[in-house]
Amino acid sequence: MYGTQSQHSTRFTLEPGQELVLGRSPEADISITWDDRISRKHALLKVQPKQLSVSRFSNAENQIFLAGIAFDDFLLEPGSTFVIGSTTFQLLDSASSFSSPRESPLEEVTFKPNELVKVRYRDADQRIDVLAHLPELILDARNDADLFHRLVTMLLSGVKHADAVAVVRLNDEDRVEVPFWERRRQTQGGFHPSGRLVLEAVKKSKRSVLHVWAAREEKENQEDYTAVAEFDWAFCTPIEEGMNGKWGLYVAGEVNQPYQVSAPQGTGGIDLQADVKFTELVASIVKSVRRLNQLERQQAGLRQFFAPPILAAIGDNLNTEILEPRECDVTVLFCDLRGFSQHAESSSEDLIGLLGRVSQALGIMTSHILDFGGVTGDFQGDAALGFWGWPFSSELAPLDACRAALAIRNAFEQIKLQPDHPLSDFRMGIGIAHGRAVAGKIGTSDQVKVTVFGPVVNLASRLEGLTKHLRVPVLMDETTAQIVRTKLDREEGRVRKLARILPYGMEKPVVVSELLPPESNTETLTDQEVGCYETAVEHFIQGHWEEAFRLLHEIPPSDRAQDFLALQITRTNRIAPLDWDGTIRFDSK
Repeated sequence: MYGTQSQHSTRFTLEPGQELVLGRSPEADISITWDDRISRKHALLKVQPKQLSVSRFSNAENQIFLAGIAFDDFLLEPGSTFVIGSTTFQLLDSASSFSSPRESPLEEVTFKPNELVKVRYRDADQRIDVLAHLPELILDARNDADLFHRLVTMLLSGVKHADAVAVVRLNDEDRVEVPFWERRRQTQGGFHPSGRLVLEAVKKSKRSVLHVWAAREEKENQEDYTAVAEFDWAFCTPIEEGMNGKWGLYVAGEVNQPYQVSAPQGTGGIDLQADVKFTELVASIVKSVRRLNQLERQQAGLRQFFAPPILAAIGDNLNTEILEPRECDVTVLFCDLRGFSQHAESSSEDLIGLLGRVSQALGIMTSHILDFGGVTGDFQGDAALGFWGWPFSSELAPLDACRAALAIRNAFEQIKLQPDHPLSDFRMGIGIAHGRAVAGKIGTSDQVKVTVFGPVVNLASRLEGLTKHLRVPVLMDETTAQIVRTKLDREEGRVRKLARILPYGMEKPVVVSELLPPESNTETLTDQEVGCYETAVEHFIQGHWEEAFRLLHEIPPSDRAQDFLALQITRTNRIAPLDWDGTIRFDSK
């Protein structure tokens, strides 16, 4: 879209299915503020594949002209234009494959980096002035389309002999796409880059390549030359190669005065070598800043997963091989909020408030995971995942996981004592398991996350689910329990063996144990009571159910774990089944 003055121009990317209002109003989807002949709401544009439907609003004062004829409704094809007032609108197909009408250049130069080092700018002060605005230009860009617009405008200012500048992309099928282009004078028409030049620069040589299609003398001898070839020279400089193809900056112009490519020819004429050097400098800065922005986004996303000691060990480079996925020994903690579905039903009138409370609860979980050196994975609904042993292996991983679990348990117990606390009615369950898993960062260039997966993660999740059945807050697998028994100070925590269980969907039974606070905690069992309970469990596994039942009744009635075993025993009148193998089987999660 362009008016009669050079500053009156803009571009707008269209997507099939869009319905857009074109007008002078700032609220219009496509706002043309420079032309007072355009009404505040002038036309409705409906984007179709390979076509644009244009309909004038009935209250729009001025006509819309297509090929000099006024229309109220029409379909616009790519390459066609329509006019309202003094503004011309042209529909372009940016996904088309372009090639210059005259592909075989008279001269082709591929620039090596060391060839441009000694090139001096005749107008260095002007180019420096243009470059001074480049960082601001990149940082202020709202998106890629905005960056492309700013970039080509800046290059037109810096390469004064250029007639057109474009951002080009070579897709996976080696087709040239032009997301954005600009001509110095809008009235010069369309823009068709050389496919051969783009292919040579961004894919084959991956260096700046210059094509010259005509010398000045040839143009002077060809009256119809302009109709044969659009530009006399053009060069393409690679920017970067990513998931969306290979990108480059394309600069083109006409030979209307002497030019030089590789050898100085005085102070006059077109210095194409200097223009290439300038464009390479711009491309290098753009590439560096975009990579820095991408790295900063990755770092911001990754930092939330790591405890401060891990961040200190990694340093600023969160993109190292240390974070790549690999198999390692990890301890996984899975913490879930109890009764979330019931909370959601009872809080149906205030779901935003419920979400805030859930976020606060998850914050308590993750803060303690990080406090004890863990790595936090993705939230899974109303559950938090933490793990230890990656990116750095540690023999203390199981102990730190248990310390975090005890801290989370204590935090929720303290909240329970405060009736007015927003989380006073929340309960939690924790499952802890230790074993081999694959842990590392995953994701795209724009969104990176940290995750862990493997059977041990599934086991930790199953153990958390079993806390509801066994009526305890924290459950551990046998591997973790053995490590805690031998290495964790009893003033920090203790272990109580609960049962041998075959969870639903699993093939091998697991011995599950409860992680208890130290005996000094007045709300927990004494060491003697824990010993009595474990003796009852051994009798239960061996089939001596009468003795197990007697020992369970020596445990204080406030302990809910005994209810689970007592229920198993009383189901068969305190007599173990004939096929009893010591394992309790679950037929559901």
